[in-house]
Amino acid sequence: MILTCPECATRYQTDVAAFMPDGRKVRCAKCGHVWYQAPPAPEPEFAEIEETPEPPVMTEAAILQHAAYAPTPIAASSVVAERQRPPTRWLERLGVAVGWLALAGIVLVIGWSAVRYRQDIASLWPQSSSLYAAIGLPVNARGIAFTDVTYRREMEDGQSVLAISGKLVNISTHELSVPPIRVALIDNDKRELYHWNFTPNVTTLAPGQVAPFLTRLSSPPPGARHLEVRFAERSN
Repeated sequence: MILTCPECATRYQTDVAAFMPDGRKVRCAKCGHVWYQAPPAPEPEFAEIEETPEPPVMTEAAILQHAAYAPTPIAASSVVAERQRPPTRWLERLGVAVGWLALAGIVLVIGWSAVRYRQDIASLWPQSSSLYAAIGLPVNARGIAFTDVTYRREMEDGQSVLAISGKLVNISTHELSVPPIRVALIDNDKRELYHWNFTPNVTTLAPGQVAPFLTRLSSPPPGARHLEVRFAERSN
């Protein structure tokens, strides 16, 4: 019987009877390695028939142990949990879309309010009137409008008298003081020939209130063909 050391592969010639019937431990004389040497397998008495051994029947536990690809129960539950997890990316995109829609709605509301209440805004913040005029939405910064402005020529004591009348309307939503009114007479070449200021009969106007005004000028310039009525600039 030939023994081979599994550590250094040294071969030894020994007696078979020394290992019968249960085998024994042996030590390599070269490297000192100790191993258990089983007895040699007995030779079959009938060598004519060779039977093919049936494959061992493996239990379910053995299959799970040897199959490296089989998931453990913990891994399987993790897969199920992963599949049941809600689609957070889709929800994040939906949240972003809703946020943009809300922002667009706020901008539209602000824009609509700025146009709808532009008169009130201009009366409280006169500097905004130039911005509204730039976008084609002129506003009355003072909040008081002239309506039904007319003029007529009369004769009084042999002199020509120019009478100018009209109405003042508070178009804002709060009470306003009424400033002096300026009237200018202009010729056909758009040159101002004469102007004068007068104070209306009312000092304040409530929201929506209407107040008439009247002013007269004796001996107006003969070349006057047009007139301009507006509020006089406040003196510092």
